[in-house]
Amino acid sequence: MAKRIDFVKSLKDMSDADLKARIQEDELRLKKLEFAHAISPLENPMSIRDLRRDVARLKTELRKKELAK
Repeated sequence: MAKRIDFVKSLKDMSDADLKARIQEDELRLKKLEFAHAISPLENPMSIRDLRRDVARLKTELRKKELAK
């Protein structure tokens, strides 16, 4: 749980460009994980859910910054 709190706190320090780059990177990683899982089951399928939620957190923080402008 502390890992998630640190992740969310670190998002507030990131710039818009950093957030966009991280979103693209994580979405690509998510697609690769989903594809690998479709071919053969992953050892830890919960990693897909965690990554999907991290992408949502990133997008939420980016949207907050856009609305604050």
